[in-house]
Order: sequence, then structure tokens, then C-alpha cells
Amino acid sequence: MSTFNGLMAEFPDIRVDFFRSHPDRRPPLACFLSHIHSDHLAGLETLRSPFLYCSAATKELLLQLERFPCRINYAKGILEARVMTYKHLKNLLKPLPLDTPVTLELEPGNHIQVTLFDANHCPGAVMFLFEGLGKAVLYTGDLRCEPWFVNAISRSPSLIEYTSGLKPLDTIYLDTSFTEDIRFQTKAEGIRELLQKVSRYPADTIFHFQAWTYGYEDVWIALSKYLRTEIHVDKYKMKVYKSLVAKDPSKKFGAQFHMAPEAPGLVGFMCGNTHHAGCLTLDESVRLHSCEKGNYCSTVQKGPVVRIQPIIAHLPDGQDLAEIGVGGGGDDLERDAELDLLSLGDIDILLEVIGDMENIPDDLREAIRAVLLKAVQNGRSVALDLDISTFGEANDTVLGNAVHAIAKKSQLGRFQPKDRDVLDVLPKTINFPYSRHASYPELCDLVAAFKPRDVWPCTVSPAEWIKDGTTIKDLFGSYCSGTEFQHDILMEPFMESHRRSQSQNDTQTTTTSSVEMPLRERDEVEETAQPRSSLTPPPDETPRGPPPSSPRPIAGDSDDATPPQHSHQGESLAGSKKRHYADYRTLAETEGDSQNSEVSERALQVRAAAFQAMLGNAKSGDWQRIGLLSTDDNHTNEEEELGLGVG
Repeated sequence: MSTFNGLMAEFPDIRVDFFRSHPDRRPPLACFLSHIHSDHLAGLETLRSPFLYCSAATKELLLQLERFPCRINYAKGILEARVMTYKHLKNLLKPLPLDTPVTLELEPGNHIQVTLFDANHCPGAVMFLFEGLGKAVLYTGDLRCEPWFVNAISRSPSLIEYTSGLKPLDTIYLDTSFTEDIRFQTKAEGIRELLQKVSRYPADTIFHFQAWTYGYEDVWIALSKYLRTEIHVDKYKMKVYKSLVAKDPSKKFGAQFHMAPEAPGLVGFMCGNTHHAGCLTLDESVRLHSCEKGNYCSTVQKGPVVRIQPIIAHLPDGQDLAEIGVGGGGDDLERDAELDLLSLGDIDILLEVIGDMENIPDDLREAIRAVLLKAVQNGRSVALDLDISTFGEANDTVLGNAVHAIAKKSQLGRFQPKDRDVLDVLPKTINFPYSRHASYPELCDLVAAFKPRDVWPCTVSPAEWIKDGTTIKDLFGSYCSGTEFQHDILMEPFMESHRRSQSQNDTQTTTTSSVEMPLRERDEVEETAQPRSSLTPPPDETPRGPPPSSPRPIAGDSDDATPPQHSHQGESLAGSKKRHYADYRTLAETEGDSQNSEVSERALQVRAAAFQAMLGNAKSGDWQRIGLLSTDDNHTNEEEELGLGVG
């Protein structure tokens, strides 16, 4: 998930992929959007000016986006009309062509040149080359830079002056979603593996591919061609992808324009007077499906169905690196209710609650426990296969539905193949590697191709980077032409404070969850953002200057940047030094993200008390007040400033 706050020191008058205001800066003169994944749209729903530049495909897709509850309620007939979230941006969006330098006048006498390049991430996703004011930077957005991609970008007519060394590139603002020294299978290798696996199943097998976000369009096309069948999608997906095809309305038989290379393969095209269908269809009788969870078609509901689930990569030690929303966009096309489990103590609490519920057969309780234990061991949440809109209010019915969903997973699974022999031989879920983000070795190849003076990371967990001593110099220093890295300079005071704290183990041990940073509060912090990382040195050692997530300062540039945001579970592995895969703690061994913390016995007792209080209120109907609960007893004393006690 991107943590970039939209500010680039070299070009202070523009914003990229972050559109909330910065109070001590003047408003931007232009904004740029790399692609439509939700973690790059912060603040866009309230943007009223200035112009927003992007690719043609991104413009069309953005105007079609609907928030999850709206599109589900429309599909169920609750809403009479669709609600397009970003419809108000229609006149602000200015599409630019790819691979074409374009000069933009920000204000009289203030010009920049921008060039867009495909980012190999999802339809419409681009990188930006910004040039002007004697500076040049490459903003990658999210990208997958496989070997062929680095070779192609290196010989681009608009970039060859930088890759050949004729001109220096000042900074690469880099997608650092992964900084572990692990090789990922290429997209081609992943698709080949998937096709080999599906070919083993009987010809009448029904498959469901959970394309939960944008970026798996090539997989759709390859599967459809190989199995010679179309792919059923819901009406929302079909509407979104059809927006990528345009036609001159003044000409009845005029040529069509495809905003993305995937468009004709997905939704079809006209050749003369004949329409050639794409691989996507609304026909529910086909073998391949990608209809939305919470709104499955009748074919998928009836089953049996074999699920196709992408992962990030197969690791050399035989384990798989799971895809758990890396890079954001987790609710762009799909959203599933999940149960997060922190520890074995949580399982005991949940089972105690289950014990007080009716309609749970005794013979399923141990099976449920086994499922939950496995989830903890794998460091993964338990998907409940429930419409997330049913969780609007917490009550016994909702909790009961969740428990019954877990019970289903404790048995043979939601769907079973018709042939029992197939069940014994072939899996009900097919995994294949298909990362939409670059691996660390791929990032090194890209940086080496440009040899920039500096690299600025766009996905950072400051607490993890400080804890592990991760620096840009260690990660990419050997591939850069510069020797000073501004992100390292900003992080050094906090790292030094952490080192001092570590040396004082006689008083306390600093862990990732206890390191804190002084950050200036921002009124416009996104309500749905993850808790910001806290990195506070001892009071007498508080370093001055901007926090590590801020862009590096330039002359006359005061900086109050957006607080760094923690990544979602599994969404970012940035946050540790580069190391060999053997040292990498996989999701099966840890909880898989930068928010790991130890749960104290006191915390477990408090959770248990909360569960029991809620359950008692629900059963008795006589609602009793539940005070503010604290896992460290900080809220039991009277607050002097407020003049009131908290329970």
C-alpha cells in the first residue's frame, strides 16, 4: 500500500497520487494520478481543482468507479440508479498520451514537461517522467519491472538520454512494496503454471477466479483462449471495462478507439460491420466465472466450483508468499468479510462465545477450532464468504452467521467436485504466482538502468525500517550515482534514538510496536487510514525536522507532510534490510506485516470481558453501559484536565 504523500521536493507545485491538502503549502497548480487503485485516490473524492492529468484509460475507469455498498445495493435493486463516486471530476480529468513528452503551463512562466509510460501494473497504470526547473525525476507509481520491461523502458526514446548517462536523473520515486531479496516468477511463468493446472481438470469443471482488483486482465484473456470459453462477470465489471472502448458518435460506422491494449480482448471490437466478442460475458452458463463475492451468479452458488487464487510467488524453500491485498485496491473489484485473529488466546475467547450460542452442533466445535488454529499458524485472516454489508451492526445474528461460515470452512469446503476421485487427486483451490508489484531484484535492475542520484521510497513502514536499520543506501546505494540519500538523512535521528533505546534494556526494550515518532496532527487524515506509526525518541533527544515520511526539504521549503501509514496486513514487505530468502520470515511463521505486536494477558482478559458484556446485553435485552476498556489500565483514573473519570 502506497504511503507517498503526493509531494516531490523537485516540483513543489504539483501533487501525485495523494490529493488531501497540506495546510502550510499553497494549493497545487496541477495534479497527477498514476492509476485507479484505491490507495492512490486519497482525497480525490473532494478534489475541485486544479486539472488532474492521467492516462486515457485511467480517466474512463475512474469515472465508472462505484463504492462497494452502492454497486451491491444497485445489483440487489435497493438503489434505483448507479452512484459514480468520481463523476464530479469529468471536467477536471485531462488524459495524456503515453510515450509522448507534453509541456504543461502551470502558471505564467512556470512550465514542466511530463511523459507517461506504461507501468505493467493494471489497465491505465503509468509512470511519470517530470522534467523542468533544471530537475528530472521518475515517479513509478505501482509497477512490475520484469526483465523485458526494464529492457524496453531503457530504450524508450524519451528515456534513453537518462539510461545512457547523457543526462542525470535526480530521483526515482520508487514502488518499494517489496524489499526482500526474493525472486518472483514472471507473469508469463505464472500464467503458464495456471494453464497447466487447469488442463488437469475434467472438461465440465466450473472455475471461479477471484479477480479482486484491477491487474489480472491478461489472466482472463489467457484462460479464456486456452479453455475456449468466455468468462462470466457481473454487470458492474462489464460496464467498467466497456468504458475502455470509445467511438466517434458522429459516424455510424466510424472506427473504435481502445483506451487500453487489453480492451478489445476483454469486451470485443468492431471489424467493418461485424462485432467480434471479447472474453467477458454476462452469460452465466459458461465454465469460467469472475462474478463478485456477495453477488454470485446461480452457477457459482450451486457449485461445484474450483477456485483460482493468485499468490505473489513460490519461494525457493517450497512455501508460498500469499497475496493479501499487497499494493492496495483490496475493495476495488471484490471485498470479503474476514475475521482477524491475533493469538491463540483470541481463539479461546471466540470458542467460549460460540459455546454460549445455539445451533452449533457439538461435533463441529473441534473442527472450527482446527480451522482457526490453522489460520493463526499461517498468519492469515479467515475469509467468511459473507457479504460485508451484513456487518453493519454487531449482534447475535451477525456473529452467528460468521460462526456458521467458519463451520463451513471446517468441513470439506463450500463447493465439492462431483467426482469423488477428482476430490482425492485435484485440489479445490488452484494457486498460481502473479505479482503485480516488482520484486527487490527487479527494482535493483530498474535503478541500475537509470543510475539516479537518489531514490525515494513510496511504500514505507517507518517503525519497521527503524527497527531493522533499513536504509536506501543499503538497498539501492550501489546502483545510484549519488552518495547522499535524503530519506536516510531524515531517518537517521530516529534510528539513532532507537539504537540508544536498545542499549538501555535495563529499563525497557524498544520494539516495533513501542517506538514512537512526534508527528504534527492533520485534520484531514483519512478516516479509514491505518494507525500511523509512532516513533518517539526520549524527550531530551527528540530530533528536529520533518518526519521520515515527508519529502526531502529544499531551500525555502517548509514541510508538514502526511503522517506515515502502516501497511495493511500483508500489503507491504518493505521494512527490513535486504537479505536472502532463507532469512525471510514467511507468513506461515509470522503475522506477515509491520503491525505485529505481542498481546499481553491483560489484553486478553479485557477482550474476554468485552465479549461477555456484549453477549450479556444481547441476551438479556437490558442494555448495560460498557465503559472504555483499556489493555494497560490507563483509563481507570480520573482525567485531571477533563474533570471526569472513565470506566
